[in-house]
Amino acid sequence: MGCTITKVNRVLDAPAPRSAERQASALVRAWVGRGEGIESMVERVGGVDQVGVEERVDSLKKRSIKRESKLWALDLAVRMMDLTTLEGRDTEGKVRALCAKGIRPDPSDPTIPSVAAICIYPAHVTVAKEALAGSTVKVAAVSTGFPAGQTYTDVKLLETRSAAEAGADEIDMVIDRAAFLEGDYRAVFDEIVAVKEACGSAHLKVILETGELETYDNVRRASILAMAAGADFIKTSTGKVTPAATLPVTLVMLEAIRDFHRRTGRIVGMKPAGGIRTAKEAIAYLVVLYETLGPRWMTPDLFRFGASSLLNDVLMQIRKERTGRYQGPDYFTID
Repeated sequence: MGCTITKVNRVLDAPAPRSAERQASALVRAWVGRGEGIESMVERVGGVDQVGVEERVDSLKKRSIKRESKLWALDLAVRMMDLTTLEGRDTEGKVRALCAKGIRPDPSDPTIPSVAAICIYPAHVTVAKEALAGSTVKVAAVSTGFPAGQTYTDVKLLETRSAAEAGADEIDMVIDRAAFLEGDYRAVFDEIVAVKEACGSAHLKVILETGELETYDNVRRASILAMAAGADFIKTSTGKVTPAATLPVTLVMLEAIRDFHRRTGRIVGMKPAGGIRTAKEAIAYLVVLYETLGPRWMTPDLFRFGASSLLNDVLMQIRKERTGRYQGPDYFTID
C-alpha cells in the first residue's frame, strides 16, 4: 500500500504517514476482511438500483412539513452551511465581508445563527482566521489542485500542509477522477491517505466530483473508497462542473455512508455542494438525510451544504414564515 505514498514523502523529505495509513488499513479490513486489497474492496461494492434511487427521491421530495418544523429546518440549514467563495477575483476585502456575513447572516436579527464554515482558497486562510476570531465559524480551505486536481501529488500535499499550518479547520480535497475512471483505485486511495496525514488535526472532506463519475455505481464505489482511505466527510462536487449536487446522487452517497458505518463502525459526514440555491431544495435534502441516516446525522458536525447563493433565500424564507411577508432579495447583503 505504501509505495506511492513513500515516493511522495521522499520528495517532501517528510516521514511516512503512519497514523493515517494504519487507520485506512483497519477500515479496509473491516470492509472486506484480512488478505483483501483495495481493488477487491471496490469490486465487491454492490451496484445501485437507478430506478429505485430516483423513485425514492421523488417520493421524499413530496413530503410536506408543518410551519414549526419548517422554521427548525431553515435554522438548521443556516447552521449547516459552508458559505463559499472560490473565484479568481476573491480579494481580502471580499473574504472579510463573507466572514462577517457568516458570523451574522442577518445583522438586523440576532436570532439567526452563524453558518458552519467559510470555504475559501488556501491563500486566504490567514485572513479568514483573523476575521472569524472569537466566533464558532470554521475555516474550510479547498486543496489538492482544486477543482481539477491535475497536478503533482507532492504539490497537493504541500498545499494541504500549508493550509493546515495557516489554521484551516477543514480541508476540502478533490480526488483524481482520471485515475478512478481508469480503474487505478490504488492511486486514488493512496493519495487520499497521504492528504489525510498532511491535514494534521484538520478534518478532511473528499470531493468526488460526481458529475464526472458518469454512473451511480461509480459514485457508490468512490464513496466507499474515500471513506476507507480516511475521509471525515464525502462531498459531491466542486461546484465548477455540471451537474453538481443532485438529490439522487446525494441519496446514493448517504446510503454508502450508512452501509460503511454498519460494516466498520466509522461515522462519516456528507456535504452536497453546487447548484443548491433555494430553501425548498435545502429542506428536501434534509428530508432525504433524515430518512436515510436518521437524527444522529442532523447536525453541522455530520452534514453541510456547500453554497454561495443559498443563504439569502433561506433568510428570506425565515422572514416570510415569521411575518407572513416576503422581503425582496435586496433586503439582505449580496454574498
